Amino acid sequence: MNKSELIEIVAHRGRMTKKKAEDVVNLIFDSMVDALRDGDRIEIRGFGSFVVKEYGAYTGRNPRTGESIRVSPKKLPFFKVGKELKERVDHLEQASMDPAPFSG
Repeated sequence: MNKSELIEIVAHRGRMTKKKAEDVVNLIFDSMVDALRDGDRIEIRGFGSFVVKEYGAYTGRNPRTGESIRVSPKKLPFFKVGKELKERVDHLEQASMDPAPFSG
């Protein structure tokens, strides 16, 4: 699913225009980015949590030339899946792998 597909679903299920749904989706995403930028943790019960992990500087290698390069420190968002989401996805996968019931 991409962002435009999410907007379509929100518009349909929320019985609103696509423009209104786009505003809602953008507001949520912008709020999440702001929270992560401020160093906050985002937890959505039953879904998962977002945190920012900080990585220090290190010496890496350019894969083309093999030359050593300095990689600057950085902060990256990290998502940890929640137990309920993990179980729901696994349940769907298990259900699709189960053989069809015998009908004969």
